[in-house]
Amino acid sequence: MPFPDYQFIQHSCNMLIQDELAYDRYALLNEHESFHSTLTNEQNIAYQTIINAIDKDDSGLFFLYGYGGNGKTFIWKTLVVAVRSRGDIVINVASSEIAALLLTGGRTAHSRVAIPINVVEDSFCSIKPDSELDALLNLAKLII
Repeated sequence: MPFPDYQFIQHSCNMLIQDELAYDRYALLNEHESFHSTLTNEQNIAYQTIINAIDKDDSGLFFLYGYGGNGKTFIWKTLVVAVRSRGDIVINVASSEIAALLLTGGRTAHSRVAIPINVVEDSFCSIKPDSELDALLNLAKLII
C-alpha cells in the first residue's frame, strides 16, 4: 500500500491555506471577466506583465505607482480575482488597516507576515520555518 502524501495532509490541516483557498472560483472567474474587459491599455500592460511572470513561475517585484484615481487598486483587484479563480493563493497586505480594507481578504502587513510594530535596525519578521505561515507564503503565487 502506498504511503500517504504528508505534504497534502499538512496543507489540508493548515487553516491559513484553507482560508485562502475558500473563495468561489466560478464567481471570481465572472468577476475577472468583468474587470479585465474594462482595463485601460496602460492598466492591461501592467496586468499582462504580472500575469506572465506568474504563469512562468518567475519571481519578480513590481511597482505600481501613480496619482490617486489612476486605477492602481483596480489592477490589484483584477490580478487577485485572476489568480484566485485559478485556485491559487494571493496574499493581500497593506501598511494600514484602511488600505487593507480595499482588497478582498486584505490584512495589515504587520499582522499577516509578523512584521514587528517598532522596527529598529536589527528587526526581523518572526516567521518560523515549517510553520503554517511559512507554508502559506511558500504556496502563494502573488503577494500584494
